[in-house]
Amino acid sequence: MFNREASKVAGFITAYRLYLRMRMREALVEEQIQWVSLSIQRRSADVWKKNLLEDLESEEVEFKLVGQFLMELKKEFSRGDEKSVKVAKLKKIEQEVRTMVEFVQEFKMAARESEYEERTLVEKFKRGMNKVIRRKLMEVERPSTSIKQ
Repeated sequence: MFNREASKVAGFITAYRLYLRMRMREALVEEQIQWVSLSIQRRSADVWKKNLLEDLESEEVEFKLVGQFLMELKKEFSRGDEKSVKVAKLKKIEQEVRTMVEFVQEFKMAARESEYEERTLVEKFKRGMNKVIRRKLMEVERPSTSIKQ
């Protein structure tokens, strides 16, 4: 359930995007928005929802895709500059005791929307990985030049 806690907005939107794609793909946009809106509750989130409903009814706002609605939700409730947050996370991210698969997934999530170029991402990725793995990668004949490699 969504309650305007900024730290939970991204997780809320991701969960609902997945659900909508898997379970409500054939539903009308209005039905999808209505379904998501049912989970947006508490104080100022209720006020935002009420204002949005009035705008929709007066046709000041129209969403042709549920993604537009989710972007509006994200813009309204996410904390500050997401790009800065992701860049800061990329600077700190380390594999530590996680598996490489877990580290890759966390890194991909942090890298998204950071606007770093591939080469910079590769350097940040290498810097964050386990030292033993990093050393082995440096010994390889042809070093990796992309995250996929």
